[in-house]
Order: sequence, then structure tokens, then C-alpha cells
Amino acid sequence: MHYALLIYGSQTVYDGMTQEEQAKVFQGHNAFFADVQQRGIFEGGRPLQPTSTATTVRVREGKTLVTDGPFAETKEQLGGFYILDCKDLDEAIELATRIPEAAFGSIEIRPIMVFEM
Repeated sequence: MHYALLIYGSQTVYDGMTQEEQAKVFQGHNAFFADVQQRGIFEGGRPLQPTSTATTVRVREGKTLVTDGPFAETKEQLGGFYILDCKDLDEAIELATRIPEAAFGSIEIRPIMVFEM
């Protein structure tokens, strides 16, 4: 089963980290990435630029509204994602606990829909 592991965290918290703390987060991701690649379950994923670079598009009553920033003001923002081919939800949960942001943010696990063509 393919799962998207969506990484949420606070840009304010991250910006308040020391360089050493930020380096530890990056090292954690490097170790996680190496493990899921070695297991052969990594399907994709990328970190995202800060929410200050986001653009949101809405269409209402045929009119397009484009605004700077994320869709909603929240304490945590989507910072990146992994797509993994896990044997089941239990494996996805176990892996999610190892993503560094789980310690100060949250990891949302979402099954990926499969469409038969």
C-alpha cells in the first residue's frame, strides 16, 4: 500500500532552532531517507519551501482569486512529504515516528488512491 507521510511543523519553531538543532533535523532526514531507500519502499518525496513562498488559488463564481501565502493561517504548516510503499498502516506508523518533525510537529499518514485504467 502506498502512503503519503505529510510532515507538518511550525516555521517559527524551526526558525528559532540553533544551527546545531537544525543540523540534527537534517541528519535525521538523511538517516530516514537512507533507511527507506535501503528497504526499497521509497517512492518519492521532497521538502517544501517556507509558506512565505506559497501562492493560493481559489475559483469562486467563475472568478479567480490569487493570494500570497498558504490556504489557511495555522500554527503548523506542510513542510514536506515522503511517499512510501509500506506493507501496511502499522509499518507506515512506525516509520512516521522516525521522521524528525514528529518530535515537535506532526506527521499525517494518508493512503494514496489507486485508479484502475
